[in-house]
Amino acid sequence: MRVSMDIELKDAPGQLLLALNPISELKGNLKSIVHHHENRTPRSTIPVQLVFEVEPENLDVIISRLEENGIGVSRVDEKRFMEHGAVILIGHIVHTDIQDTIDTIDKTGFAEVVDICLSMPHIDTRSSASLKIDAIGRKELHEAMAVLKEIAEKKDLLVIEPIGAEVA
Repeated sequence: MRVSMDIELKDAPGQLLLALNPISELKGNLKSIVHHHENRTPRSTIPVQLVFEVEPENLDVIISRLEENGIGVSRVDEKRFMEHGAVILIGHIVHTDIQDTIDTIDKTGFAEVVDICLSMPHIDTRSSASLKIDAIGRKELHEAMAVLKEIAEKKDLLVIEPIGAEVA
């Protein structure tokens, strides 16, 4: 998962390293650091914004270690889904229970349907829908697409993936 975190450091040598060590030790992948040395919080600390990727189970441990090191954590915003995909479905989408299709993907625990746009010209004609799917990683997005293709095959739906999309 991707995490955006605001921390507060004392104005002393080695504080930034002290903050980054727990992230590194727990295999976090640092994406950016914005260090506002010229700014001060009301507590006279230096605000620092971190963005990193880490396994979800390690986030609480990182926060605990930061606090043990005397580093204030003022904000944590986690983004569970980092990969995004989109497909077009064509067929009798509504009549073959679109809710079941969505629920099956959502129940994987690693992917969710986050947007759907449905066009149904007439009751007895084929409809089309664009589905946007978010997943926790690239591998999981491919797995969610494979689940969708299995469902589509059973329901006689055509799945159209974007040009240039990697084949799962």
